[in-house]
Amino acid sequence: MPREDDELMVNPPAPGVGRRTGRGTPVSGPSGLSDYAVSPLGTSTAALMRDEVRVAFLGRTSTEDQQDPRQSLLRQVSNSKTALPDSWVIVAHFYDVESGRMELSQRGRGENYERFDVPIARDGGISDLLAEAQHPGRRFDVVICESISRVARRAYEGLSVERELERAEVPLFASNEPITLSGSRAQRVLQRRINQSIAEYEVLNTLEQSWGGMCAHVREGYNIGKPPYGYRAKVIPHPNPTKADKGQTKSRLEPHDAEATTVTQIATWRYHEGLGFDTIAERLNMDPDRFPPPQPTNSNRARKAWGKTSVYEIVRNPKYTGYQVFNRRASRSKRGKVNDPVKWVWSHEPTHEPLIPKWMFDEINARRRARVGSRHDNALNVHPQTRRTYVLRAMLFCGCGRRMTGTTRHTRPYYVCRPEHNNRGRPDKHAGHPKAVYLREDTLLEAITQFFADRVFGDHRRELLLADLDGLDDSATRQRQEERERLQRRLDDIERRQKSILRQAQDGDPDDPFTKGLRATYNEMDADRNSVLASVAELDAAGKDETHRPSSEDIDLLNLLPYLRINLAHAPEEYLRQLFEITQLTVRLCGDSNEVIVSITLPGDDLPQVAAAAERTGDTVPSTTDSPGQQMLSTRDDAVRTSPGAPALSR
Repeated sequence: MPREDDELMVNPPAPGVGRRTGRGTPVSGPSGLSDYAVSPLGTSTAALMRDEVRVAFLGRTSTEDQQDPRQSLLRQVSNSKTALPDSWVIVAHFYDVESGRMELSQRGRGENYERFDVPIARDGGISDLLAEAQHPGRRFDVVICESISRVARRAYEGLSVERELERAEVPLFASNEPITLSGSRAQRVLQRRINQSIAEYEVLNTLEQSWGGMCAHVREGYNIGKPPYGYRAKVIPHPNPTKADKGQTKSRLEPHDAEATTVTQIATWRYHEGLGFDTIAERLNMDPDRFPPPQPTNSNRARKAWGKTSVYEIVRNPKYTGYQVFNRRASRSKRGKVNDPVKWVWSHEPTHEPLIPKWMFDEINARRRARVGSRHDNALNVHPQTRRTYVLRAMLFCGCGRRMTGTTRHTRPYYVCRPEHNNRGRPDKHAGHPKAVYLREDTLLEAITQFFADRVFGDHRRELLLADLDGLDDSATRQRQEERERLQRRLDDIERRQKSILRQAQDGDPDDPFTKGLRATYNEMDADRNSVLASVAELDAAGKDETHRPSSEDIDLLNLLPYLRINLAHAPEEYLRQLFEITQLTVRLCGDSNEVIVSITLPGDDLPQVAAAAERTGDTVPSTTDSPGQQMLSTRDDAVRTSPGAPALSR
């Protein structure tokens, strides 16, 4: 049995024979190649035994913002030539100026190299090298690079390149690895895999540290990228004195004149009037001097007018709430795709002046999700078979949470929830739900108009609201608020202690045991702080959908509305719809019961519009002036929950 420490056996070359008829005769016998070179496991070295071995250089350099491509490529060629045996000659140069983390299918397509005046004749990129390697008449026998990280920064892509060259029987060498001609691969593969792991680790470690730095940068309130419309960058010196001396700066956001007013106006129209993006854009374009349109970074793309996309981006941008937010889009990894909000990085507290109150921003986006697929107005649908409109369209929700749609049966308008229609083949999406739930429009309107007559414009509206509030059990809400206040005090104390520790650590020697202890204490406190923040988020999420007890100032809003003796049940549908939209009417069916919850919101700065919409339908008394604020009113009424044609239930 051969031993592992046996010396490598080499077949001696075949003995020479005399020439006959003036021509060389092939000689049979040993080839002179090692046992490893002729085995199915090794690397064929037949081409490497020639008097001259043709070599293809493979290089790559990062983009120009990371290094100088010209100098990098010159260095790579020089190091590769130095590592080559004497009889090896570079006959072709393949290189690219691109990131080594790109997928192999995307490599070698750029033309950045042309801008850098690289004094190296280029025969193509990595894709051209792989294509020529498959050709029987290729110009090279082996490929060399400075290091395996120049082939790819990720091990998977590096292995793919290596595998394609191996199939074409083209060895791949690196100048920082031994170039052996014995044919043995085991030691070379071990060292190469170590180098590939190190290369991938280095780039990932650098990216992770950079990412952590950007997150810390955002949490301290500094802006990244172009300021959003409505803000401008307030440049401040870099907090690091050394970098500040070099002229480096950071920036925060501050409101920018008319643009800031425009953002607030867009949010007001969206929240109080429920306008769609197209309608808001049309209003803005009617007065471009007052509402200047946004200017893109590329002036050639400027439309000099508002579009619905621009409006959408504003109402969806959380930076307008005063918080600094990062990672909303996967700008590099997924070409600008919007990330899930759970991946957004927020500052711990507001860092600049808000243009949209956070509660309004949250409400606007919650409504947007609830109204997906629904038009904001009540005009006729563009479908040619449309014959009528439904006054409660997009305002009525089933107990399952789905929006109910209008339909007509036996000349009567109904609202129906049929989840099976949108979930065919997915019965788990509507398990336990009736096949169809119908609500009659006339019975709903009777309850809703009575609600407005008694509780919004009636003589005893305040007394009715106070009586309802007396029976409201908000003990759980009060307990959550008390717990939140306690946690907030704890957060303030942790931040105060952390600042004190930072001051002491900055003045101490980094290697001093006391300073190291301060850093450990700071990290422990930071973990405690994150735990408290998570508890606060849980409390806020638990109370998000609860009805909160209004303040006395909110209740006083009722006094700012006129007392009207009206009969809304016979009002034109157009006027009813306007009143319902201004007050943000929402009607929800209560589970499996025959009751609905009617809710409205009184916009404090648009109360005159509420009064004007109602005054069109009945007698009035003198109306009052407006005052800022808002209030949610709700009541519970019986509803029709039956099949078409069944008798209506009374309130």
